[in-house]
Amino acid sequence: MTMFAWTAGLLAVAVLLPALLVLRRRLTVVVVSGLSMEPTFHAGDRLLVRRTGLARISAGDVVVFETPDWLETGEPLPPERRWMVKRAVALPGDPVPDSVRPVVPDRRVAPDRLVVLGDNLSASFDSRQCGLIDGGTLLGVVLRRLS
Repeated sequence: MTMFAWTAGLLAVAVLLPALLVLRRRLTVVVVSGLSMEPTFHAGDRLLVRRTGLARISAGDVVVFETPDWLETGEPLPPERRWMVKRAVALPGDPVPDSVRPVVPDRRVAPDRLVVLGDNLSASFDSRQCGLIDGGTLLGVVLRRLS
């Protein structure tokens, strides 16, 4: 190997490695578990998720957030159940949808909270049962299905 080829290879690694590390921090993959997002997503689908906070979410985005603690059984959750995938339908300051009002009597979504619903309403555990979701549990927004 020539000195030029070795230097070029080292330079490529020096440039690409930091870029890959930045992408790894910003992007992750989550696997769908359950029927709540059908027909949009199915159990086993792998989703590319951009890590982001509540301020960058729009109503209608499909979001991923941590499973609420009170849903856990006391045993560690398997990786496929750590995250929930739902559609954000109302953000801080938005009116609370009528379907969620029996659980959330407030007229507006509280700061740092959001309302989520599954696309398959008959098979979804969402804000209609558990109320507002804490924005601090948000992992990010789904960019696309990978498989």
